[in-house]
This record gives sequence, C-alpha cells and structure tokens, in this order.
Amino acid sequence: MTDIEQAYENVSGLYIDLFGSVESAHAEDLALIARHLGGRVVDAGCGPGHLTGYLRGLGADVTGIDLTPSFVAHARATHPGIEFRVESMDDLEVTDLDGILAWYSTIHRHPDEMDAVLARFRRAVRPGGSLVIGFFVGDEVAAFDHKVTTAYRWPPDAMATRLERAGFTEIERLLRPAGDGHRTHGAIAARAIN
Repeated sequence: MTDIEQAYENVSGLYIDLFGSVESAHAEDLALIARHLGGRVVDAGCGPGHLTGYLRGLGADVTGIDLTPSFVAHARATHPGIEFRVESMDDLEVTDLDGILAWYSTIHRHPDEMDAVLARFRRAVRPGGSLVIGFFVGDEVAAFDHKVTTAYRWPPDAMATRLERAGFTEIERLLRPAGDGHRTHGAIAARAIN
C-alpha cells in the first residue's frame, strides 16, 4: 500500500461522512461535470463514489476507480450496479473513453509526475472526448500541508498548459474563491485533440 493509499485509508470514515454524498458537491461543479461528461466514462480517483453515482444518474456508462479499499467498498454498497475497482490511475489501460473525471484525484501528484498522468488520460480518451479535472488553485505550483498528505496548488493557466502538452484543449474553466473553510477551487473541462 502506498503512502497516499494508507493516508486515505486512515481517514476514510471521516472523508465519507464529509464528502460521501452528491449533496456535498457544489451545484456549479455538478453542472460543469454534467455539461462535459457522458457516454463511457471513468471516474479516476472516485473516492466514495458520489460523483460516479451522479454521472450514472445522468445516463453515463461510468466506472469508478480508486486506490483506497474503504472508498471502493463504500461506493459499491452505496451505488449497486456501478462497477468500482481498487485501481490506480497509473494502471489505467482502457482506451476509447468518452471522458474521464479526475476530481481532486491528482492533487497529491508531484508536479514532475503530472505530464505522465495527463498523457495516460489522453491515451485513454478518444479524440473529441473530455477530461474534467478539479484542483486547488494558487499563484504558483506549490506544495502545501493537506490534512491527508502533501498536496499541490496550481495556477489555472499552468494546469491548462499541462493539459495542452498532453493533447487536450481547454473548453471551460470554473474558479471559485476560498470561503466557508474551503480553499480556492479550480476546475477545467478539456477536449482531447488528435
């Protein structure tokens, strides 16, 4: 078990209580996801499966993958009929997807690893398919002490540049300032180009 897996396994109950239902998601985030993801989708780093269930409710043929066994067990129990697997996005072998949701699932990846992660997503998504990625926003790419383990903030333009380098083009950006105990939020919807 990796350090990140163990760190999330240690706090999985609390995380599920805080974020384990679609009601915990911001309406703007749900709308962004709904506008850009449908068809055959992988929720990469699905956590407790709440957004996977939301996508299924929209009609997507969605699979959730996560490193944390407790999250996958909760997701399976809460959303029967959806496939959930204990799997790393590093092992994502599928191709020809219509989309990938990476909602805060890359926040612990060192910036040196991001190009490889995004390139793997690009190989999995068909041309014209979508990636929706959520992340913490900062003025520079920088590490910070996340409650679970070290995470990274990204300037939205830097994230868009990395997406472009991987073969995606930005089509929509959502930014929300910090407030109510939440850090500054960013999300980008991007289309896979040839």
